Amino acid sequence: MKIALIQTNPVIGDFAGNSARMVAAAAEAAARGCELAVFPELALSGYPPQDLLERPAFLADHDRALARLIEQVRGIGLLCGAVIRNPEPAGKPLYNAALLCEDGRVLFRTAKRLLPAYDVFDESRYFEPGRTAALCTYRGLKLAITVCEDIWNDQRVFPRCLYHCDPAAELLGPAGGGADLLLNLAASPFNLGKNAIKQQIFANICATYQVPLIQVNQVGGQDSLVFEGGSLALDRTGRVICRAARFREDLVVLDTATWQGEVRAVPAEESDPADPEAAEVLQALILGTRDYVRKCGFSGVVIGLSGGIDSALVAVIAARALGPENVLGIAMPSPYSSAASLEDARRLAANLAVAFGELPITPIFESYRRSLAPFFAASAAGPAVGQGPLAAGPEEAPAVSLTEQNIQARIRGNLLMAAANRYRRLVLSTGNKSEMAVGYCTLYGDMSGGLALLADVPKTLVYRLARLINRTGEIIPRHTLEREPSAELAPDQKDQDDLPPYEVLDPILQAYLEEQLPIREIVARGFDPEVVREVVSRVRRNEHKRKQAPPGLKVTTKAFGYGRRYPVAENYQEDHD
Repeated sequence: MKIALIQTNPVIGDFAGNSARMVAAAAEAAARGCELAVFPELALSGYPPQDLLERPAFLADHDRALARLIEQVRGIGLLCGAVIRNPEPAGKPLYNAALLCEDGRVLFRTAKRLLPAYDVFDESRYFEPGRTAALCTYRGLKLAITVCEDIWNDQRVFPRCLYHCDPAAELLGPAGGGADLLLNLAASPFNLGKNAIKQQIFANICATYQVPLIQVNQVGGQDSLVFEGGSLALDRTGRVICRAARFREDLVVLDTATWQGEVRAVPAEESDPADPEAAEVLQALILGTRDYVRKCGFSGVVIGLSGGIDSALVAVIAARALGPENVLGIAMPSPYSSAASLEDARRLAANLAVAFGELPITPIFESYRRSLAPFFAASAAGPAVGQGPLAAGPEEAPAVSLTEQNIQARIRGNLLMAAANRYRRLVLSTGNKSEMAVGYCTLYGDMSGGLALLADVPKTLVYRLARLINRTGEIIPRHTLEREPSAELAPDQKDQDDLPPYEVLDPILQAYLEEQLPIREIVARGFDPEVVREVVSRVRRNEHKRKQAPPGLKVTTKAFGYGRRYPVAENYQEDHD
């Protein structure tokens, strides 16, 4: 039997569009001689639908769309993920299910048993777990059908399993009845390092139970999440025999008569032997940006081009994701911006062939200073309450205060939002994960925007991505890569005046945020204790900023966003002695 692995890029709640793509893909699979078309988890609604699952109208529309889909797909079996109702009087009202259908009839259904409730997942909020595991027979093959997390409870990979049952073991073990093939419908988001773990889990299952495995994974960007696709099949020894493309929709065919299938080659632009991690992160960011902008209904974006490496990287990603004709870069020099930075911004825009404009902020900044001078001079302790207009006070000292630095950033944020409103575009903010972690960013200033592409990209990885982009020619100006990082909000300002070197900061942040290590263990890695304590303190103190930040694309194991749930008002002081 030929089986089509079909990874789709759904739009949440676009039942008509999602269904049309599934019907067309199933027809293509049938034309290629396939007898079964396999789609991802919740393929009809898109994953994750979140609180839309609490809306009766959404569920009713889903039910109608599912009935039409089952009726429309003819001449080939359809295996897809869908929401189904729980008929029992107790428990959550829905199941996250897999349905096997043929010529208008549902032949088999099974509900997801392991419902993740960690990081970005919260499935137990909506779904009742399935209770039983059973095989089904289709065209002579005994199929063990599972949904995503159901095969991710491997004791050989995880030191502590999260669940008390192992659906894969129940289906494939002696009591299961002997499956010919394990199928897994998935919506598994991308993060660095996940592929190696996934293939280890899959290979363990195949080798242990001597059964081939197919996983079909969703592809595309959905808010902060990026789904890479990369659907695959392994033979009973755990060897990959079929693989779909990563970061795009695809259909590949596996033949169970020979256990051979199509394996997509990785395009040159998606690979780099010198830095494969950076190459896959770049593709994830491009896909996540494209889908976020387009699925939210925007045609183009606006970016503040400072001449720095962060805004340069965002501009390159946006141009590749959306086309240069849909990117507007705006340079907003302040009194402290260098001529070289402005020239770098111009050169980058020319290299990318994106539209470019300049809006100097010095006149606006000087107007702010004049307006605020009487207010700030009235009292060092703050303005008086209940008094009349404040009298003019002495001129402020020539040093540029933190307040004045933030004013410049907020002027720029205001101008970018004005341009976005005028041209009906989305502002892309340019801050990276290192800055977001320690609060080296300005609320309503450089944090303004609809999407923060780099919010989960540490500064050291920003440089790796920039070098990858320039591997075949200078796109990001060399001076941008070589200059010391600076916000240029004060004379001769450098990031390292306020922060540890990024080569020190980023490993501390990874240890604290992603590895969840206590301070004493981070210090034991050779870091200065005072530096570690200050970094951790700054992470804590700036939770309120991150709660107000735009969504960021997730590429690491622990991103800022709804997968990291820390209180803003708290006073937990970690013991570090």
